[in-house]
Amino acid sequence: MTPLPFPGRPEGPSSIPALVRTRVRAAVRRPARLTREEAGARALLLRLCSLLVQYPDPELAAARPVLTASVEALPASPAAEHLAAFTAWFAGQQPDALERHYVETFDLRRRSSLYLTYYLHGDTRRRGMALLTLAQRYRAAGWDTDGSELPDHLPVVLEFAALAGPGGGEAPLRQHRRGLELIHRALTDADSPYRHVLAALLTLLPPATEADLAEVARLAAEGPPNEEVGLDPYGTYGDGEFAPPGTFVPPVSAPPTRVPPAPTNRTEGPR
Repeated sequence: MTPLPFPGRPEGPSSIPALVRTRVRAAVRRPARLTREEAGARALLLRLCSLLVQYPDPELAAARPVLTASVEALPASPAAEHLAAFTAWFAGQQPDALERHYVETFDLRRRSSLYLTYYLHGDTRRRGMALLTLAQRYRAAGWDTDGSELPDHLPVVLEFAALAGPGGGEAPLRQHRRGLELIHRALTDADSPYRHVLAALLTLLPPATEADLAEVARLAAEGPPNEEVGLDPYGTYGDGEFAPPGTFVPPVSAPPTRVPPAPTNRTEGPR
């Protein structure tokens, strides 16, 4: 019997490998079905990452004992180990030292900026559309941000992922996997303890492909696209920067989200 062709595809067996590849790629990118307890634990990890990568203002600095206790209560996992390494440093620093380190790490270095669409689109008009699309995704899910921060700021993206769940909620993180990898590499090169927070996050995402790693290497060498007239093209300046410090002034940091309550024996699901 002659096999029926796939609808909308070329006839014959040659279409089968393409179909298989497509389904394999979709399966790799799609999170496994989680139990309610697993989803709750994952949401807590994402929310902790969101809090720990925010600007350490006095409110967040005062919450360090609660954050440390929450991390210590996590089930054993690679992500929990990375967060424990970070909070051990975070809890032992003076508040003013934390603030200085944060500004030097995230606000003065493009290579470790927390604005994810920058790595994908650079300073081009496509970035504006990407920001609009991301804001529309939030509204469609019923989540209304206060507007004090751009929708691609990593703490905002992480909070949305924690609230909306591993499917659509984590889609922006998977879309910007290469940018997250680049941030982690930059933090590792700078020996910043924040590398542990990014490492924890990366353990929750699909592994990087060879294409991902090749693009990350290209971005590290060349920088993202640039559309602005009259500026030198992005290159490597000084200590691995895309451009000299001071050329990029990001919006002010978003206020921290609500600090999670002290840990109990029961893991709560996403709210």
